[in-house]
Amino acid sequence: MKRILLIEDDIALRENTAELLELSGFMVFTAANGKIGIEKAKKEIPDIIVCDIMMPEIDGYGVLESMASEEKTKHIPFIFLSAKTEHKEIRKGMDMGADDYLTKPFDEMELISAVESRLAKATILNLRENYKANDTAEDDENLQNLNQLKNYFYDEGEIAKYKKGEAIYQNGDHSNNMFLILKGVVKTHTMDANAKELITGLYKADDFLGFTSFDDNIPYTETATAVEETEVAAISKNFVRDILKKSQDVSLELMNLLSDNLSEIKLQLVKMAYSSVRKKTANTILQFVDVMNKKPEAALKISRNDLATTAGIATESLIRTLSDFKRDGIIEIEGRDIRIIDLDGLRNIE
Repeated sequence: MKRILLIEDDIALRENTAELLELSGFMVFTAANGKIGIEKAKKEIPDIIVCDIMMPEIDGYGVLESMASEEKTKHIPFIFLSAKTEHKEIRKGMDMGADDYLTKPFDEMELISAVESRLAKATILNLRENYKANDTAEDDENLQNLNQLKNYFYDEGEIAKYKKGEAIYQNGDHSNNMFLILKGVVKTHTMDANAKELITGLYKADDFLGFTSFDDNIPYTETATAVEETEVAAISKNFVRDILKKSQDVSLELMNLLSDNLSEIKLQLVKMAYSSVRKKTANTILQFVDVMNKKPEAALKISRNDLATTAGIATESLIRTLSDFKRDGIIEIEGRDIRIIDLDGLRNIE
């Protein structure tokens, strides 16, 4: 049972909202002000927080700021519930990291939909980000396969985060490290004789990045740039070289990974460039249906922003793609609701 922390100073509204959420199958903890809410959040670690803004002691903005500053609570989805309807107030809350903003008086289904969709989004992102290995090495000096090498990157690598457009390494930098992408998408690119950018590769989470000679710290011959917010783990190339010397299995797996046919990779990149938005959109809709335990034909109440950010595409691209799906008879759209009409068609989108 998912656990919700409801922070609201209005007694009647707090009790009514708590009852509504409990009738919908949630376990609800309540707090009468921001100070108590922060204490309960740190103690209970709820799955989601629904919080008023204007409160005594500490307001909703203060609660959100406190949650974001704590490692244990910074990943908890956060929904503002307030009578403040001015755009600048809504923008302030979203800029601080809130996941949604509902205004009073709110519709019962609007609240339930917002809670369910935020919980589903959090589940999907956790599944993507949390790498769980099936095999473990007895010690770090005797890694047996590529999965265990990736585990070592996760556990011991130097973690770095990059915003969209930031370079992970640049053409000409010495190649001291190898990278494993933990989150996000990275492109490698160079410039042709006419100073036109040429994309040489696209890499996603769980892909290695930055391969060069293992014997020399030769400079990189291309630049690697984050296409979206990205997180990578870096390990010294000397360590990887030592692992390859000690483990024939890891060496063979890595060789197979690097020796894919170049023409096939280029063809795949062309397909990605033209069909990835449609495929990502379709897969994300299906993921939300699965995580929210919805029947495919049932209405899926989910914001376009949540779909876009989960799919890793621009909201404008997502909206255009949804319109294409609607025109093709694959989905129906009514307001915030999406209803799947052709499940096989959605699954087979390329």
